[in-house]
Order: sequence, then structure tokens, then C-alpha cells
Amino acid sequence: MDFQILINNLTNPSLLFFVLGVLAVKLKSDLEIPSTSAKFIALYLMISIGFKGGQELSHSVFNSTILWSLVFGVVLSASIPLYTFFLLKRKLGVPNAAAIAAAYGSISAVTFVAAAAFLETQGVNFGGYMVAVMALMEAPAIISGMILLRKFSPTKAEGGMRQVVVHAFTNGSVLLILGSLVIGLIADEKQAEGIKPFVTDIFKGFLAVFLLDMGISSGRKLKAFFKTGYISSLFAILVPLVNGLVVAYVSQWISPEEGDRLIFAILAASASYIAVPAAMKLSNPEADEGLYVPMALAVTFPFNITLGMPIYWMVIHAV
Repeated sequence: MDFQILINNLTNPSLLFFVLGVLAVKLKSDLEIPSTSAKFIALYLMISIGFKGGQELSHSVFNSTILWSLVFGVVLSASIPLYTFFLLKRKLGVPNAAAIAAAYGSISAVTFVAAAAFLETQGVNFGGYMVAVMALMEAPAIISGMILLRKFSPTKAEGGMRQVVVHAFTNGSVLLILGSLVIGLIADEKQAEGIKPFVTDIFKGFLAVFLLDMGISSGRKLKAFFKTGYISSLFAILVPLVNGLVVAYVSQWISPEEGDRLIFAILAASASYIAVPAAMKLSNPEADEGLYVPMALAVTFPFNITLGMPIYWMVIHAV
């Protein structure tokens, strides 16, 4: 294995801005990204990655690889909660286990963006259809989590299943990514060239600022999270690692492209801290948001962007 890949990733400027954000919290600095600016940058990243994915998809011919990739993504999202729930049910209770299972079956769009930037530094492309795979992986995990909650909880979950499903598919990040994908798909090359400076040239700069903000958010949540004990900490590292390693290996039978395989691995290893908390507030209010949000944001996210991506990438190369 080429450990130089790991070293190079740890010196990536975008990642170092994330570390700077965590450090700023530890030093009790007043460094802060205005919430409106952070929201705008998040919207920009979704638009950029969705539009570029649509452009890539417009040059692709729909084939069995694309079909099986979409099916594989949905199956992954729906099935991961089915085993993670039972790992936590006895220790953390049904509501928390269901929320955590949904979070780890769903995906982090920001981790996807970081993986895309990682592949760019490696000079490797991935299929535009992987943006569609990412968007489709949000909802199945939320639905699986709600089914588990309804089956094992002594009290009824709030909100009808139809309401949960609709919310999962109309969540802002999902809608924006899919909408940008469609716009990129139908725009011709001349039209797309006009906004290229916006969606491509400034992408890395905005990603660095966004990761700085993510570092600040993670640093603030770490102290409270570590009070919850070692079980949640171990889970937040080991489960994503296992998911990522297994999918990095298995995905060779779904797509021969190394870039696609890394995206699959990082999606399987990531955890949602935006879409799932919004859904759980609606339908599973008994779950402790102070537990599953820090697990995804303050532990799993930094693990994936520092060590996870290069580890999955080295496994893909080794197979």
C-alpha cells in the first residue's frame, strides 16, 4: 500500500482548514463563519457538484453499470440500518438506536464533496451518475430507521410514514442536488461554459471555507459528546470503517472505475447530520440529538476525510 497517499491527504489545504476550525474552538478563539455565509456556501457546493454531475451524465450512455450502481446505492442505504440498529438497541435504547442507524445508513453530501476533491488531487474521475446515487441514498435509510422504530418501540412514532417519506425526498439538500443534476443534464456545452467559473474554478476555495466552519462546529460538539461514553465513540469510527472497507472491495463487481468505487466506499462510510436530524425531529423526538449528531459530525466526518478516504483508496488499489 502507498502510505504517501495518506500523508498527502493529511497535508491537503482544505483538510487543514478543518483542523484550524477545531483548534480555534480549543483555543477559545472568537473565530466564526456567519451562519448565513455558511448556508450560502453549503448551497453553492450542492449546486456545483450536482451541475457538474449532470454535465458528466449528459455525456454518458445509460447502461447496466449505471443501473446497477443506482440499485446498489439504494440497497446499501436501506440495509446498513438493519444491522447497526441491533448493535445499539440494548445499550442506547430503541429511539436512539433507530436515529443512529438511519444516520449511518444515509449519507453526508459534504463528505461526498470532499471525496470528489480528493479524487481530483489523484487525477481520477468518477461517473456523473454517482451524484444521482448519492441523492437516492438519503431517503431509504430514513425509511428503514422509521420501520425499525415502529416495530420495536413500545410507543408509536410520531408522524405518518407517508409524511416521513415525502420529507426525505423533499429535503433541501436532496432537492437541490437532484435539481442541479437535471439542470446540468439538459444544459448544452455552450450554456454550461458560461457558468464554469462559478461551478468549477472557485470550488476548492469555497470548500476550504466550508470545512473551516465544519471544524468549528465539530470542535464545539466534541466535549459534550465524549461524556456519552466509549460505545458511541467506537461505533462512530469502527462501523464506518467496516462499511467503507467492505464496499471498497465489493464495489469492484458493480463498477470497474476506481473513482466510482471510492465514492461508493465513502458514501457507505459516511453519516448524515443534516437530513436525518431534520427527519428525526419530525418523527422520532425521543432520540437524543446531542448523541447522534455529534457522532456523525464530530467523529465520523473528520475520520473519513482524514484517514478513511486514503485507507479506502489504498484498498481499492490493492484489490
